[in-house]
Amino acid sequence: MSVALNMFSTFPTWPALISLRAALPPATSQPEMSHANPHRTIGLDTLRAIAIALVFMYHYMVFVSGTPTFGWASTVGWVGVDLFFVLSGYLIGNQLLAGVARGERLSLKAFYARRGLRTWPAFWVVLAAYFLFPSVMGGRPPPPLWTFLTFTQNFGLQPGTAFSHAWSLCIEEQFYLLLPLVLLWACRIGSRRAQAWALLGGLMAGGIVARAVLWSLYGREDFGQGQGYYPNVYYATLCRIDEFLPGIAVALLKNFHPRLWQRAMQHGQALLMAGLAATSLVLWGVYKFYYIDGYGYGFFMSAFGYSLVAAAFALLVMAALSPSSWLHVIRVPGVHSLAVWSYSIYLTHKAVGFVVKGHAKHLLWSPTVTLLVTVALSVLVGALLYWLVESPFMALRERHFKSNFAPQQVRAMAAG
Repeated sequence: MSVALNMFSTFPTWPALISLRAALPPATSQPEMSHANPHRTIGLDTLRAIAIALVFMYHYMVFVSGTPTFGWASTVGWVGVDLFFVLSGYLIGNQLLAGVARGERLSLKAFYARRGLRTWPAFWVVLAAYFLFPSVMGGRPPPPLWTFLTFTQNFGLQPGTAFSHAWSLCIEEQFYLLLPLVLLWACRIGSRRAQAWALLGGLMAGGIVARAVLWSLYGREDFGQGQGYYPNVYYATLCRIDEFLPGIAVALLKNFHPRLWQRAMQHGQALLMAGLAATSLVLWGVYKFYYIDGYGYGFFMSAFGYSLVAAAFALLVMAALSPSSWLHVIRVPGVHSLAVWSYSIYLTHKAVGFVVKGHAKHLLWSPTVTLLVTVALSVLVGALLYWLVESPFMALRERHFKSNFAPQQVRAMAAG
């Protein structure tokens, strides 16, 4: 599909904006990259490792220990999924918007192929295990296979079903489907930057309104309303997909407001402090007011809380990208590997916990031993899945689909 790539162009004109970016000197040193992979940023790896750790702590409480083993972090750990959403919003948004800013032509075939080769193989392997060995993987029958294959398993999903945590992958895949289509549409109609920001703001507001309305139907414990909260709010695409938008906003700022972005990158420590303060505040709100015993799910944290959590995480993403931020430069041992394996760990850690819990009860393991074995096996299984499945298919992706964009057309040279 050929489109005029003048997205978000306003004064200055699109060619002038590209020239402006090329003329701008770097504001600071080059981004700090991981030694293991020069294309990965240390700060983003740290955030990804934090995300999978949060998810693990929450699921360990819910499915293994039955108690908040990690204290308040167990209770609020579900926000790790929100951090994954914000990271995906930035990473995928930046890939696409950077190409648009360079004047390249987006290829839907290449984009979808690259996404599929990145996420589907490991997912299919784990999905097959859930259907072939349901008693081992979770003890409960999973939803119909077609809902997983079409990434609609999160629609009306009831808590506690086998492989229920695939709901977030479904929303990720729905995001991957929609984002390039919206981008191509915006390019075709010649959207300006102000319109892009208005669209992001409108979609965020739409998510807040949707959650407010659905909270009125499913948020209170009165008359059993709370039983419908997870299928209609927590797992619902309409109520969660807006959490990708703060990450997209970071990518939009980076690629289409270069002077403002460079000024922001010079204040990495301030961004980090603001991000930590905002995250601490919203996590306190989640801990105290997301669910209130005897009342149900709090209105403010249901309607506004998801968006505020995502916005706070977006500040941390900006700090992670700033060379002047501690988050950008401090290497924590093991974080890179945990980040690389995080997707496979996410897919498999609940099944690992189920297996370990069964053996712990039979062998009379102490809570400490059960925890240590669960952590070790979760990381080991995730690493194996990454090396045996994810890594080969990513190599295949790089051989056949090197870019999300169509190859540059070779211009014919004028004959003398």
